[in-house]
Amino acid sequence: MCGFVGAIHQNNSGSQLEDIKVMNQVITHRGPDDEGYFENEDVTLGFRRLSIIDLSHGGQPLSYDEQRYWIVFNGEVYNYVELRDELKADGYEFKTSSDTEVILGMYKKYGVETAAKLRGMFAFVIIDTQTHEVYGARDHFGIKPFHYAEQDGQVYFASEKKSIVKLLNDKSVDDAALQHYMTFQYVPDPYTMSTNIKRLTPGHYFIKRPGEEMKITKYFEPKFTPKPVQDENKLAEKIAESLHDSVAKHMRADVTVGSFLSGGVDSSIIVALARQMSPNIKTFSVGFAREGYSEIDVAEETAQRLDVENISKVITPEEFVKEFPNFMYHMDDPLADPAAVPQFFLAKLARQYCKVALTGEGADELFGGYTIYNEPNSLKMFDYFPKPLNGAINSLASKLPAGMRGKSFLERGTTPLEKRFVGNAKIFMEDEKAQLLKRYNPANPYTVITKPFYDATTNLDPINRMEDVDMHTWLIGDLLLNADRTTMAASLELRTPFIDKEVFKVASTIPADMKIAHNTTKYILRKAAESFTPDNVLYRKKLGFPVPIRFWLKNELHDWAVQTINESEVDDYINKDFVLKLLADHTNGVRDNSRKIWTVLTFMVWHQVYIEGKFPNLV
Repeated sequence: MCGFVGAIHQNNSGSQLEDIKVMNQVITHRGPDDEGYFENEDVTLGFRRLSIIDLSHGGQPLSYDEQRYWIVFNGEVYNYVELRDELKADGYEFKTSSDTEVILGMYKKYGVETAAKLRGMFAFVIIDTQTHEVYGARDHFGIKPFHYAEQDGQVYFASEKKSIVKLLNDKSVDDAALQHYMTFQYVPDPYTMSTNIKRLTPGHYFIKRPGEEMKITKYFEPKFTPKPVQDENKLAEKIAESLHDSVAKHMRADVTVGSFLSGGVDSSIIVALARQMSPNIKTFSVGFAREGYSEIDVAEETAQRLDVENISKVITPEEFVKEFPNFMYHMDDPLADPAAVPQFFLAKLARQYCKVALTGEGADELFGGYTIYNEPNSLKMFDYFPKPLNGAINSLASKLPAGMRGKSFLERGTTPLEKRFVGNAKIFMEDEKAQLLKRYNPANPYTVITKPFYDATTNLDPINRMEDVDMHTWLIGDLLLNADRTTMAASLELRTPFIDKEVFKVASTIPADMKIAHNTTKYILRKAAESFTPDNVLYRKKLGFPVPIRFWLKNELHDWAVQTINESEVDDYINKDFVLKLLADHTNGVRDNSRKIWTVLTFMVWHQVYIEGKFPNLV
């Protein structure tokens, strides 16, 4: 795990080494072990290294084939041993035992097909000094980040957006990105909150040739292809085999590997498998002192049953709000998922004991883990009603008083899936955003983001369609952004065995009735794990990373919230009176507005960090 920065030159623009060094300094946290640079007439590359594999010889930028090819690479290729053996059989030679050199060997043999053949998490840029062609790619699912900006013919790229922001002194706020953020609580790809900086979409690569525009091409897209008739036991065996293999490959490292443990089924499955390969593996958990908002006790019980050590930390509201600007700095863009902040503390805790950690992220999206995925079953009765009748019921329900019992059920049941489900977070409705945002654009609703995914899945059942939306939006924009930034802030490499292309090959074939079944979510995953995970762990109710924001905004964080709203310089974008009314109604118990308020506060703190510069000492 590392970080890189760089520039693709245009028209002999001269040395940019000093600029790239400035960009590279910004991401020292991603790679405190080493730094390196390469420059020629085509590119300038900078790199920060966190040593994980081949500690002595894995430095970058790395060259290959008599320095014809040069690379900067962030991530891990888990099938690099197998790929290296394949290349060696074809006569390719290697000077190191690193996965980085294997990517270069693959590029020499396969060219732009390289990214599709890699199994892992990665973002990289390769320069061919003979053809002057630059090739870059981002992994299949978007585990690793890739940002870029084009200015005056130059292309700047970086693992973290803040490097480009620093160089270009970019103080812009993208109105479209802000509007989408207020729906999703994150900025969806390929947007960033900065107008001129974009993200390379997962499963895509780019080619940049001298004198030509950068060309971006899709090489992979995750698609659910359920096979309705399958033997349950055989499918469970295939899932178990794929997970064993994935965890084994994700354990490859020349440093200590630990694991996050929330006490839920996903992280427990990963720990149960990892323990088979590393019996002394340490696990890490965080929580809050408030009753019902901590998984520490559950995690400790799970650790005992799995016979592993557990190390935990209780987070106070004072610590939470004190670290929040630092958290926001490392996120690059606002992320208003309250559960993201505890992971910031969790990563710091884990880094005291290990350099690599495993996590259970991705299981919910692949195996049907969210309770909301059961909604199509609970609303099935409405499928039998004529459309005019559903329309009449919907119209009637909309006139019922807010909070009236049955109102939400009737509205959801008579609303098409495409308008009802936008992913795991739906913060502000369009009419609310029109009141909140001073630059609201009615021609840019949230469906601009979700419609392409719904259009591509008309052949699927509703549950798989919901998973597909989350796979393309929530997983990338929320969970994986959080996973990368919080851990890299602590110089910790986080690995996600569930988010693996070989695991997905199996998971993509699971029919919906084997995901949501027998009054539980992730039914077939739980069945697959029965042979190596205790039942009382497998069938425990999902808790997640609960954060008592609802209570804190009424009490411990109320004054901080008011101060942030009043002092933040976002009047060009936000109607503060509307926000203060949300807070007042929340405080007085009129309705729970905590997620809406937190989403706005997160943007305000982001604005203070990146636009107003109110926290100059953040690192």
